[in-house]
Order: sequence, then structure tokens, then C-alpha cells
Amino acid sequence: MGIMDLFKSSKVEEEWLLPEESRKHLSEHFEKMRYDVHFEVFTSKDMNPDFNEYAVRFLRDLSRLGGKISFDQYELDSDKARERGVDASPTLLVNPDEYDIRFQGAPLGEEGQSFITAIMLVSLRQSGLSEDSRGILAELDQPRSVDVFVSPTCPYCPGQVISAIKCAIEKPGLVSARCIETGENEALARKHNVGGVPLTVVNDGEHRMDGLFPEERFVAELVTLQDASELMARHDHSHDHAEEVDLVIVGAGPAGLTAGIYAERAGLSAVVLEKGIVGGQVALTPNVENYPGFPSVPGMQLMDIMSQHAREYVNVHESESVEEIKIGRNIEVLTDRRTYLCKSVILTTGAVYRKLGIPGEDEFYGNGVSFCASCDGYIYKGRKVAVVGGGNTALTDALHLAKLGADVTVIHRRDTFRAQKALVESLEEQAIPVVWNTVVEEVVGEDGQVTTLKLRNVLDDATDEMAVDGVFVAVGQEPGNALAQMIGLNMDGGGFVKVDGRMRTSIPRVYAAGDITGGLQQIVTAIAEGSIAAMSAFEDMSSPYWKQS
Repeated sequence: MGIMDLFKSSKVEEEWLLPEESRKHLSEHFEKMRYDVHFEVFTSKDMNPDFNEYAVRFLRDLSRLGGKISFDQYELDSDKARERGVDASPTLLVNPDEYDIRFQGAPLGEEGQSFITAIMLVSLRQSGLSEDSRGILAELDQPRSVDVFVSPTCPYCPGQVISAIKCAIEKPGLVSARCIETGENEALARKHNVGGVPLTVVNDGEHRMDGLFPEERFVAELVTLQDASELMARHDHSHDHAEEVDLVIVGAGPAGLTAGIYAERAGLSAVVLEKGIVGGQVALTPNVENYPGFPSVPGMQLMDIMSQHAREYVNVHESESVEEIKIGRNIEVLTDRRTYLCKSVILTTGAVYRKLGIPGEDEFYGNGVSFCASCDGYIYKGRKVAVVGGGNTALTDALHLAKLGADVTVIHRRDTFRAQKALVESLEEQAIPVVWNTVVEEVVGEDGQVTTLKLRNVLDDATDEMAVDGVFVAVGQEPGNALAQMIGLNMDGGGFVKVDGRMRTSIPRVYAAGDITGGLQQIVTAIAEGSIAAMSAFEDMSSPYWKQS
């Protein structure tokens, strides 16, 4: 849950900003602090006044919860602000006499995670970087200023901010880290042409990173100021020292997390590997309204609950990408960090966004073309956007963007929606306009930013143009089947992995669950399949069905 959600809680006591449950959780967390953490917060009544109030109240609460947390408040036009080089309100500096770590904008959403992480790392005086990352960063001998642009609802943003903070702690004096809330710093966002988050800008534009990067690649690009994707792919991450487990689960969405819980409870040693963030597609869903027990819940919040539960049983490794699977006497799972030797594998690699495949889509990705309304929606508050698609995701995105204050139009190639009735009715109630029987044929832009969509009516081939600031593509998903193809699993015509009723694939000891198997792609289905796959793996280890006559 983001900090902004806490503001909306009806349980917040008048004298506290944070509700009692959150205060209890943070108090227990802060007991691990070792050294004092001091903030300097800079505010101005003329710039983001509401956010200034939240930032100060938030810090006041934290200082009351953690005896080692304190802060001083200064005006934006003060000598202290000029000394620190602060020119925006609110700005929060963390231990500014030791580090250059600052949050420009109140940490009221998902970036609250990185804010609390910064407190703990600074208090421990430890960067938390991996050994490999520290080795790469040791080569840095020139200053680096790192600006990470974020939005309150972006689940990918905290990971990128935390990487920047870790580098600033590891290399004080050389690396500065700034988390910039895009909506509160619109002029700066326009300067750097921010069309999607997280966007990382190094040395005021000398190098850019679009999206969430694994920690080691982040550090490599910070040092080299070059694209490090090929370098990291060639880098050997201790493959000589294999880690032995019973079961490797690839993917940390609902299916993967559930499989981890059931496997460990059955007595198997297991690990869950996730190349991105925990939660999969659900984490990017603004609001889930069909999950039993939660009439309405943000997707990220639901996945936080599942993740916390799973981590009580099983190790969950984020930002660890599986590069290869070798089937032999044992199964070898090679990641970008290490090798695992296991007895069984469960693939819960889900699905990926389907692209339109039109000119301009790739060119303007992150600069007006987006596949994630939760991540990038705040950037388009008060601006004109289009949502392309007619299913549940498209309508959910349109409703979310409208709620944020964007001027939304839905473009759909058919004359009826494929979405659930409740979503269609909500769209009609909100009077969100729809362009029917129409496809987008090209995304056009100027100066690196989307300006226009070229449209074609599928009934009469009439063409038209629509002026937009951004376009959100929601035209379905494709299975994340790269690993399945690599090891030769049987798949259907749509590329989904074929499984039997026990979630067994065509190769013994390899199982699949969740969206990768096709069918009814829902959270509850993924959870059921994850549990079945784990129990099948457990039973098959003691009684291999492929050896039976």
C-alpha cells in the first residue's frame, strides 16, 4: 500500500497522519535502525502547498515512531536551501552532511517504499548492493548525478530508486540520487521529455535508462554511461557454484507465489525467481473487483499481501532473470546471477503485452506510448490520451485514467466491447467517448514525443487523425513462452503451454501454471493451478509417473 492510501484511511487519528496499524508496523521496522537518520525538508507556501503539508506531517510521524529519526524544516528561499542547491518544494534530504540523497516531491505513493528503504540503509550505513554490483561500482572515478522520475502508482519505480540510493550510499561524494515525483515537478519532467516511468536520467541527460533495470545492469550503465544489456548477458555470475533446491519456480505472479507456499509446506526446498517485480500483470492493474474477499482492491496492494504471505515460506528473488534451462539427470536453471540444480521446475511466466505492430509504436515507447496505465497515468493528468482496445484491461485503464483527470478516448476495432458488463456500464456512466470500428495505423510525434494518431475505419477504410499527448495500448497479451520454447515444450496454436489436469507438461519434471497455460486467465485460476502444480511436483518426486509401467 502506498503512503497516499494511508491518507484516505478512515481510521487515521486526528493527531496522527498514519493509521495505528501502519504505525505499529513501522515501529517494529525501525527497531532495526543502528545510527541516527536526520532529514532536512524544504517547503514553500507558493509551490505544491498540499504536498508540503503531507511531507512535513509524514516526517513528524516517522520521528515520533523511530527514536533515531529527526528532521529540520526550512523555507525554500532560505540560505540553507541555497547551500544545499534545493530549488523545488517539497524536497526531503536524507543525512545531507554524509550523502546526497533527496526526494523531490512528497513520497506519498509507491515511492514511499524507497523512502523507508533509504532510512534503513542510511541508518545501517550499508549500501545493500550485491558483491558483483560493488565490484562494478568500484571502477567509478567520475561524479554521477542520478535522477529517477516516478509516479505515485508505479510499482516498478521503487526498485529503480532503491538502486540509485544504494549507489549513493556506496559512493558518497561521487554519486547523488534524486527521486523526482513527476506530477509535482512538471517543468523538470517536460525538460527531460518524461513520457513513461521509471525514467532514469544520469548527469542531466548524458545517459537515460527507460524502465526498471536489474541492479547490476543499473550499476554498469551508471559507471559506463552506455547500454549494458549485452555486457550483462555475457557476464558470468558465479555459475561455477550451483545452489541445490528441490524446486525452482520461474515467475512471481499469483501462480508462482502460490506454488512456492504449497511446495514449502509440503516439505520441498524451493525458490521463486522473478525477472521483474513480484505480482506480474496483477501488480499493474489499477483496481481488482472480482477477487473473493476483496470487493475492490488495487492490484499492487493485493500482490503485496500475497507476496508477504509467500515470503513467510519461500525465498523470492526479484530482478533475477532465467536465461537457460537444461534438462538432464538434474535440471539446471541458469540465471543472470547463479545456477540452480533442482529436481523439478514450474513455469509461471505469465503473459506479456501484445503490441499493435505499427510504425511509431516502438519509436515512441516511453515517450507517449505506454502499456501501463498504473505506471504512467499520472503523467497525463489534464492531457489528451487514447486507450486502444476493447477488453477488460482497456476499459479498466480508461476508467483509471479518467479518474486521474486525463481526457480519455477509447479506440476499438469492433462495434461492441469484449469487457465485463460492469466495466462497460462504468464507462458509459463516466461518458468516456469511444471511436468504434477503428484501428490505429501509425503513431506520429515531434521532438521525441507523441502528438498524433493516424486512424482507419475498418468498415469503409476512411482515414482520420487524432491529436493526443499519449496512447495506452491494451489489445491483449501473448504468452511469455521463451523458456518453454527453449526446452521444447508442447504448445497450442496460440503459443500457450499444453498441460494435463495435474499441470504436467510434455516433459517430465516440468510443470506450468497460470496465464502461460492459456484458458481462463484470472487470478483465482492462476492460484488454483499454482497449488496443483506444486503438489504434483511433490508427489511425482516420490512416485515418478514417467517410470511407472
